[in-house]
Amino acid sequence: MQHKPLTIIQLTDSHLFSETNGRLLGLNTLDSLQWVVELVKEEQLDIDLILATGDIAQEPCIESYTNFKEQTATLGASVYWISGNHDEREYLSTVADDGNKVCPCTVDTDDWRIIMLDSSVEGEVPGYLNPEQLKYLEQQLSTSASRHVLLSFHHHPVPMNSEWLDAQIIGNADELFAISDQFTNIKAMIWGHVHQESDQMRNGVRLLSSPSTCAQFKPGSKEFCVDDLSPGYRWIECYADGKIETGVSRVEGVSFQVDYTVRGY
Repeated sequence: MQHKPLTIIQLTDSHLFSETNGRLLGLNTLDSLQWVVELVKEEQLDIDLILATGDIAQEPCIESYTNFKEQTATLGASVYWISGNHDEREYLSTVADDGNKVCPCTVDTDDWRIIMLDSSVEGEVPGYLNPEQLKYLEQQLSTSASRHVLLSFHHHPVPMNSEWLDAQIIGNADELFAISDQFTNIKAMIWGHVHQESDQMRNGVRLLSSPSTCAQFKPGSKEFCVDDLSPGYRWIECYADGKIETGVSRVEGVSFQVDYTVRGY
């Protein structure tokens, strides 16, 4: 009998503020998150877990993370929070509870192991996986047995062909791949940070980036540039045989005047 696939929802780069009227690049980020959450409710009837892949807050404080927690609680699934360069681990941990876990952590099902790492560096924008993260990754891969594996973190480990964004790549991605290339059961890596959708392959591993729940970055841009695509999320279905089906869904009818005076990515 065919097992039900493991259904994962990725919400990323929500950039929330303490106040409900906080705006990033001219867009109210709490409103846009709420629109995306409502879309998830309409489209996804049976969610197993939610990956919040970083930059949950633009203004990292208790109120921002509480806003995120309250919105995602309506989806009825455990949320795993991955720290981004805008986040503060202290506040993440304070707001988290049994239904909102902070990485690094691992989730196991009968057929899959989901490993979440922290690529953020305090006070820095670019990503880096420190020795503790790499050790944790190697340990979790070594004990994954017959399970298929999905890895997740905030920053991109491969270039996005966007000059300004690629200055913020995981600085030691070669060390990540030196470990991951030893294991043939890794099926996918998924991240946030880049505010855009991409889907590519490397050594048989699917590499996925996803849209932000707020403003989007224009692919292939040399300098910082906002795209006109709408906020969205990624869904991933992981099957018992290791197959992955995934796609991106976006809200409709979102328009706003971009405020380019905002910087700090």
